[in-house]
Amino acid sequence: MKNVKESANFIWSIADLLRGDYKQSDYGKIILPLTVIRRLDCVLESTKADVLKKYDQLKTTNVENLDPILNKTAGFKFHNKSQFDFEKLIADPNNIASNLRNYINGFSEDAREIIEQFEFENQINKMDDANLLFMVVKRFQEIDLHPDRISSMEMGYMFEELIRKFAEISNETAGEHFTPREVIKLMVNILFLNDRDILTKKGITKTIYDSCAGTGGMLSVAEEYLHELNPDARLEVFGQELNPESYAICKSDLLIKGQNASNIKKGNSISEDQLSNEKFDYLITNPPFGVKWEKFGKKVKEEHEQLGHGGRFGAGLPSVGDGSFLFLMHLMSKMKPEGSRLAIVFNGSPLFSGSPSKTKNESSIRQWIIENDFLEAVIALPNQLFYNTGISTYIWVISNHKPKNRKGKVQLINGVDFFKKMSKSLGDKRNELSDDHIAQITKIYGEFKEGDYSKVFDNKAFGYAKVTVERPERNAKGQVVTDKKGNPKPDSSLRDTENIPLLMDVQEYMEKEVLPHVPDAWIDHSKTNVGYEINFTKYFYQYKPLRSLEDIRKDIIAIEQETDGLLKEVIG
Repeated sequence: MKNVKESANFIWSIADLLRGDYKQSDYGKIILPLTVIRRLDCVLESTKADVLKKYDQLKTTNVENLDPILNKTAGFKFHNKSQFDFEKLIADPNNIASNLRNYINGFSEDAREIIEQFEFENQINKMDDANLLFMVVKRFQEIDLHPDRISSMEMGYMFEELIRKFAEISNETAGEHFTPREVIKLMVNILFLNDRDILTKKGITKTIYDSCAGTGGMLSVAEEYLHELNPDARLEVFGQELNPESYAICKSDLLIKGQNASNIKKGNSISEDQLSNEKFDYLITNPPFGVKWEKFGKKVKEEHEQLGHGGRFGAGLPSVGDGSFLFLMHLMSKMKPEGSRLAIVFNGSPLFSGSPSKTKNESSIRQWIIENDFLEAVIALPNQLFYNTGISTYIWVISNHKPKNRKGKVQLINGVDFFKKMSKSLGDKRNELSDDHIAQITKIYGEFKEGDYSKVFDNKAFGYAKVTVERPERNAKGQVVTDKKGNPKPDSSLRDTENIPLLMDVQEYMEKEVLPHVPDAWIDHSKTNVGYEINFTKYFYQYKPLRSLEDIRKDIIAIEQETDGLLKEVIG
């Protein structure tokens, strides 16, 4: 990690050259694309001469598509046929702008498409006019970003650190929505734990998908994990990302590693699903918390109404103020019929938001998930783990092929105390998971036992019937008013609702909890709705007795004595 910090600090220092000519909020428009270009430059360094030689041999021939041949010569799925590299660019300061354009245009199509996402062309003239372009390119030429020195995983750390810093100085959300690597490691551990026997087989190939891929952090950690577990295994990664710059960084990483970069798609995965017909073995994501989906609400509502369960959103639609469940249902639609597992990070809202009703909402989505036995576990994480929020977060683990011992059950894991304080805060992030914490939580999940940090429930334990309790209308004399059939008319002003657990008999509940207080009450069963919620805090609540008055009195006296002593010292 020393190389990463040194390189990130060096690149960050280049931004000082832009001070005065650029707003701080625009630094990233220069630094990020040049970091990507320099990384590509270092990767191609050892074979650049061979590519130029091969290009000279072939450019006058009748071969229509030279790219496959030049890619093979380069040893990667991309190449650059320009005579320039960073070393040659700084050798000609007077023509730096035109030469840099020539160099960028020399990249093969996939690499060029990545660079275009940054709209860097717009910045070249501006920097040149300000006499900055040569100085900035020269500084980038001084840093070695070759994979032998900076691995793909480390490069991911570096990009996230740079984006976080740029966001910080421009008062934007820190890195928009980065997931700390230790949280990703925990999610990946959980995803792969029950499949270790399968994943260690020779030549095994699996697929993984992230619907909010960002710069590719989750996909990289998953790939690294599987490679360490079984160097012979292959993990094909897929993703979609809305932000053009993050998409470009993610795609460049795949291109360099020899993965199929076209597996990464650009756009909103909810309204513009670019992988609509694909199914995956594993699915993982951290969607933005509390994102409003009204901007693309028309498409979502049409799919819900017209396709029902034949589409992605048949189980219901969440409130427009929080689209978290849309991302979950989107992922679940991509599970393989023979079995997949997914892990997703949520805030607390999806655990309980939405009241049971005839309209399909959050409660009906939870009902669909739990009654169909998809929910394996919910893991409560410590607060202040994320860069842009200090709120409570949870990992939901979903599978359509539960192990036999988990069928009909849901495990809740209370991991809120598994953290250590950071020596220095990063945005809202003040806590982190150590490797030991990750191992402990993974062990608790794998053991699937009751304990201080783990509770196991039947699926129905989270369900309840929301019943409408009526009481009769009475006239001025206190007599019950009836309809034509002699049935008592309900008094809407006395109407009430009760949430009765599904594991409890409704009539028994009425006789015990309601009728002793209002003996004339009855249930209108036509208005009953079933709901599901997970009141996480309730299941792990531990009563702590109040301190005795005597103990409190002693503390007060001790404080008074201490302050009295301090006062005497001051007065002298």
